[in-house]
Amino acid sequence: MKYDLAIIGGGIVGAATLYKLQLKNPDLKIVLIEKEKMLADHQTGHNSGVIHSGLYYTPGSLKAKNCVSGRHELVAFAKEHKIAHDICGKVVVATKESEFANMDKIFNNGIANNIEGIEKINADQMREIEPHVKGIKGIWVPCTGIIDFRGATSKMVEIALARQKESKLLLETEVLGIEKHADYSTIITNKEKVEAKYLVFCAGLQADRLAKKDGVDLKEKVVGFRGDYYELTDEAKHKVRNLIYPVPDPQFPFLGVHFTRMTNGDVECGPNAVFTFKREGYGKTDFSFADTWDALTYGGTWKLFFKNMKYGIDEYRRAFSKKLFLKTLQVMIPDLTMEDIKPGRAGVRALLLRQDGDTRDDFRIEYHGHSIHVLNAPSPAATASLAIGGYIAEEAEKHFGLK
Repeated sequence: MKYDLAIIGGGIVGAATLYKLQLKNPDLKIVLIEKEKMLADHQTGHNSGVIHSGLYYTPGSLKAKNCVSGRHELVAFAKEHKIAHDICGKVVVATKESEFANMDKIFNNGIANNIEGIEKINADQMREIEPHVKGIKGIWVPCTGIIDFRGATSKMVEIALARQKESKLLLETEVLGIEKHADYSTIITNKEKVEAKYLVFCAGLQADRLAKKDGVDLKEKVVGFRGDYYELTDEAKHKVRNLIYPVPDPQFPFLGVHFTRMTNGDVECGPNAVFTFKREGYGKTDFSFADTWDALTYGGTWKLFFKNMKYGIDEYRRAFSKKLFLKTLQVMIPDLTMEDIKPGRAGVRALLLRQDGDTRDDFRIEYHGHSIHVLNAPSPAATASLAIGGYIAEEAEKHFGLK
C-alpha cells in the first residue's frame, strides 16, 4: 500500500489535516490511519463539545490565534454540512471579590484576541441569562457554542475521501513501528505495511511514543488527566440554559468544573482533573502498568504534583465523592441537590508535560525529516482543528515541496 502522505491519528486534528491537505492537493494519495474501530474515539469524542471563544489564551499565542480563526471556520463548516451545533453563548461567573482581578485579565485577553460581543455583566444581568446562577459579576461571551465533534470529524474525512478515490481510511490499524528509507517511510502496523513519502502525526495521547518511534529526540512526556462528569437529571435540566463557567484559578492548570448543555439536550457538570493511571482509561480504577511507569518515572510529573499538591488532593477526593462534587457545583448554582445530578461519562486530556512540571505550553508542532509531529494539542484544539489543519497543510507544502 503506497501513498504520497500518511496521517497517523483519526481524531479531529488528524481529520482536519486530511481535509485541508486533500482539498489543497486533490491529486495526492493520502492515508489516514486510526487504531480504534471508529474516528474521534478518544479526546475528540470524550470532550465537553464546546466551541471555545478564545478567552483564556495569551494574545499572540498559537492557541489564541488558531482558536479564534478556527472557531469561525468550524461554525461555517457546521452550517454548510448540517453538523449539530448551537452558538448559545456562555457566562463566566465570579462568586467572590477575590476573583475580580483574574476575571478582568481574561476579559482583556478576550478584547486583545478580537472576541466579538463580549461584555462584563452584573448579577442582575447574569440572572436574566441563567436564572439559577448566583454570582456577583461576570462576563457574557455570546460567540461560545456547542457542537457534535464526532460528527464534524466524520464529515471532514468523508469530504476528503470523496475528493480523491485512491486516498483511504484505515481503522483498527495500530502503528507499531516506522522504518525510514531515503525517500519514503514504511509504517509497520498490526495488519499490513504501508509506504508513504511523508508522514504527519496527530496522535494525541500517544504523541510522544509515536514521535520516538519516528526517531524524534523528545525530552518531554505526555501525561494523561482524567476528567469525570456528572449529568443533570431530566427534572433539573431547566436549571442550566446554556454554558456556565467559573473564573479560572491562575494557579491551577485547568478551567475548573462548569456546566455545559450538549447538542443532544443533556447537561453535563464537570470535569474534575485527576492524574490517570491509564492514558486511554475512562474508568476511575482503570490501570496500565506501562502508562503508570512512563508517568511516574518522569520528573516533570512529580514537579507538577508538588506544585499543585492541595489541588490534586481536592480533585481526587471529589472524584470519589458525589457530595464533594455537588458542593463545588453549588458555588455557582446553590439550589442544586443530590437528586439533581447523576454520574456521567469521563474523558482524558493529553498534556505534553514540560520537564519543570508546567502544563501551560502552547500548541507544539515540530518537524523531523519527512515528518511533521503535532506534539501538544490540548484544548482548544478541537475548536481550532480546521485552523491547525490548514497550518499543517501549508507547512507540509513548504517542508515537503508538495505541488
